[in-house]
Amino acid sequence: MMAEHLNRQLEHLKDEVIYVGALVEAALAKAISALRTRDEQLAREVIAADSEIDGMEVAVEKDCLNILALLQPVALDLRFVVAVLKINNDLERIGDLAKNIAKRVLVIARVPAIEIPVEFTEMARLAQAMVKQSLDALVTADGSLARQVRGDDDAVDELRDAIEAQILAAIAECPDQTEILLKVASVARHLERLADMATHIAEEVIYMVEGSIVRHRAGA
Repeated sequence: MMAEHLNRQLEHLKDEVIYVGALVEAALAKAISALRTRDEQLAREVIAADSEIDGMEVAVEKDCLNILALLQPVALDLRFVVAVLKINNDLERIGDLAKNIAKRVLVIARVPAIEIPVEFTEMARLAQAMVKQSLDALVTADGSLARQVRGDDDAVDELRDAIEAQILAAIAECPDQTEILLKVASVARHLERLADMATHIAEEVIYMVEGSIVRHRAGA
């Protein structure tokens, strides 16, 4: 009886985290699309949607704590709940980053268009892919996919460095555009943080599947 109840609660928890992941993926996709098209309305939709992500984060955390306290899962079930508890926080932070990008769009869209470094497109694509793949790895308990996500993080860092170097050069050439260029640079840093959050999720998936803690271990 207890085992059946635990299984139902674990399935409900899995459904919840999949739903939160879908909300976050949608917010991120809209934020990046709004950045590309300078779409203020789309940016406002991202900002408005953040409250639901925040509410779901609280709900998922409560469910995790209830399962741990009342049903006392062990082995793989325990690792799943612990992983979801941590991933839940990462998802909420990704939602916040998408909201912050949307806020930058509201500023960028109201000034004359400036040249955006070409690396932005690839960086945004890669960061989005990392978030999606990390969530796919969680749903399918795929440790190999999670490790692939970890391996992509360095590429995002390199793109951020290239973007920041171009922005610094642009500021030196056009100092009157410093404020808006710094807004663009902040978006690059947000994209880098998105990749970091995806990496954290991937590391928790590896822990869930293999019982191995790989944080701070390069190539693990």
